[in-house]
Amino acid sequence: MPDVLDASPYDALLLLSFGGPEGPDDVVPFLENVTRGRGIPKERLKEVGQHYFLFGGVSPINDQNRALLDALRKDFAEHGLDLPVYWGNRNWAPYLTDTLREMVGDGRRRILVLATSAYASYSGCRQYRENLADALAALESEGLELPKIDKLRHYFNHPGFVEPMVDGVVRSLAELPEEVRDGAHIAFSTHSIPTSAADTSGPVEEHGDGGAYVRQHLDVAQVIADAVRERTGVDHPWQLVYQSRSGAPHIPWLEPDICDHLEERQAAGVPAVVMAPIGFVSDHMEVLYDLDTEATAKAQELGLPVRRSATVGADPRFAAAVRDLILERAGDERGQEVAPCALGALGASHNLCPVGCCPARAPRPAAAGADSPYA
Repeated sequence: MPDVLDASPYDALLLLSFGGPEGPDDVVPFLENVTRGRGIPKERLKEVGQHYFLFGGVSPINDQNRALLDALRKDFAEHGLDLPVYWGNRNWAPYLTDTLREMVGDGRRRILVLATSAYASYSGCRQYRENLADALAALESEGLELPKIDKLRHYFNHPGFVEPMVDGVVRSLAELPEEVRDGAHIAFSTHSIPTSAADTSGPVEEHGDGGAYVRQHLDVAQVIADAVRERTGVDHPWQLVYQSRSGAPHIPWLEPDICDHLEERQAAGVPAVVMAPIGFVSDHMEVLYDLDTEATAKAQELGLPVRRSATVGADPRFAAAVRDLILERAGDERGQEVAPCALGALGASHNLCPVGCCPARAPRPAAAGADSPYA
């Protein structure tokens, strides 16, 4: 039997994700949840939903979260970590508020949250924290005893997140025709966000010039590129690129777009490109459509050989990384000296989001941070 690992004071882990439709009838209601308050007409949502309809109206993110839940529970059981794992979504069932209500009913009072977003940004961190505050407010209105909630730190540079991506890039390079392999470039891809949101991502002292969002991605890309060079003996040129822009045309977003980048690389004589989606935890819709469908079609049009490397998904090393992050945070909460594990130049992220971290356009309460109304 494995030694029993100590997660106290925590008594549960909550996997908090975005959510997605599970059938054609779910697509528009799901998009209404995502865009609530923005006044977007239903006809426009039907147009946006075509990405989902191409895949039968089913988002792959739900099954990917189920696989991650299984991987976490398996890893915890094998290593003696007695910590139940729950799952809640921001925009589709199982809804976050319902899951928190279940957890309270099960007697959970100290909850750690794992968000399926590895980097600092409003949409990747603070918005999750706002959703947590909304859910706690709903439970409070029902007269329920509120649990104390903490969020695991950003894990973009944890070895258990990075090493599977290194493997994915190496495999993708090996899949390219031999005559173009050594000259291939790597396009490290992540979700584009407005430049104003990028510039204010992370703690206040990191604001400006892309903020923590861009710096964290650049740091991870360099770590992966260095590891690929060590594994293959080839120094592949690389660039951070962006995808999945959804904002109004007049608002500046992070660039270059992946399709524009492919055009530029082909025009410059690059023989092949590996697309590495380092900004995403799993192969959800934006990876399947924006990279596997749209960007791959652009590459075929250009006659440019491309491969798309895998995301981390439910890799056992990622599950082990989550266990490591839990024990790290639990030890810190108990006042023990802990040594956070991180690769690259930036070091481990903060445990507690400080005031002014990834601010919203319109201030809203956010849980699990220094400015939380639910201490």
